[in-house]
Amino acid sequence: MTREAGRRDGLDAQAVLLVAGLADLTVSTVGSAVGTLRGLLRRSDTAELAAQAESELMARGRLALDRYASAPPAHLEILARHAQVRRAADGI
Repeated sequence: MTREAGRRDGLDAQAVLLVAGLADLTVSTVGSAVGTLRGLLRRSDTAELAAQAESELMARGRLALDRYASAPPAHLEILARHAQVRRAADGI
């Protein structure tokens, strides 16, 4: 057996182990999700939970869009606005 053949077998074995580990993780995650879903369906306040989940997802979506879609205001601009509000409140 040559060195390259040994490396090839090692890489194949690693690939098989990685795929098997990923499959096991997927099965356990799906099983856990199904169990959680069953528990949620047994609750009497499912409609309320769905409405709360929807509003939370909407809020998260707004935050994500605000974070990535627009540039944040300049730091000095924010400080100038605070100073302007403070001067107006003090009557200066």
